[in-house]
Amino acid sequence: MPALRALRVSGGRLNAMDALVPQDSPPPSVAAAAPTVQNRLLRALAPDDLDLLRPHLESVPLDAGAHIVAANAPITQIYFLESGLASVSLTTAEGGRLEVAIVGRDGLVSPALILGVDRTPFDTEVRVPGHALRLGADTLRNAMVRSETLRAHLLRYVQAVTLWTSQTALSNRRHKTEERLARWLLLVHDRLDGDELAITHETLSTMLGVHRPGVTVAVHELESGGMIATKRGLITILDRDKLVNLAGTSYGFAESEYERLVGPLRDTR
Repeated sequence: MPALRALRVSGGRLNAMDALVPQDSPPPSVAAAAPTVQNRLLRALAPDDLDLLRPHLESVPLDAGAHIVAANAPITQIYFLESGLASVSLTTAEGGRLEVAIVGRDGLVSPALILGVDRTPFDTEVRVPGHALRLGADTLRNAMVRSETLRAHLLRYVQAVTLWTSQTALSNRRHKTEERLARWLLLVHDRLDGDELAITHETLSTMLGVHRPGVTVAVHELESGGMIATKRGLITILDRDKLVNLAGTSYGFAESEYERLVGPLRDTR
């Protein structure tokens, strides 16, 4: 059998690197056991359903700035993020960009495929580098045909994504910038290890759809409240509970539904 190969995703291109195991050795399974998999969606699968996907999963590094799904282009690969963070955004008629969702080890890119759609108007770009388990789109389609439990599990995830997107839309309209920033930091904290996030005010402005001066004021508000600490290009979360209180109704409902429909969202820290 051919050896498992590592691939690097960089700027939307895939480049083969040296094989990870000798050619005469049987390739180790990428997901030998559910506990070794960091992706929450895969970890919650029934063993038989994981076995359908396991032989076809490829471990790929994801570089910051890589576009893993392009708007209106055929979706040929699925990415189950193991670490890192991807931003799903929409280009507005005026040429601006607005983030509609973020994806980490809670899910996959792109859930449109689960609904039988072969392309999406959204771009998905890696914001925080990490790794993913990559799967061919046709392989996932065939596996969903073979297993109704796999299909049902993934559809429950799509429901959770719909709730997150709806809550984002509601938050954008109803909540102040500092409340939206608190929610966004919580979403990121749920999906990454540690309490530090390397990000600029300019990027936050794009993610929140707010002019940069408004973001700067909101960051200072959270910092003065003892919720975060900042230095150039870095935000450190100091008090998660205070962030949850500030986010209010903009955070928590979709997260509870994810845990009810799919499984645990984050480790106890």
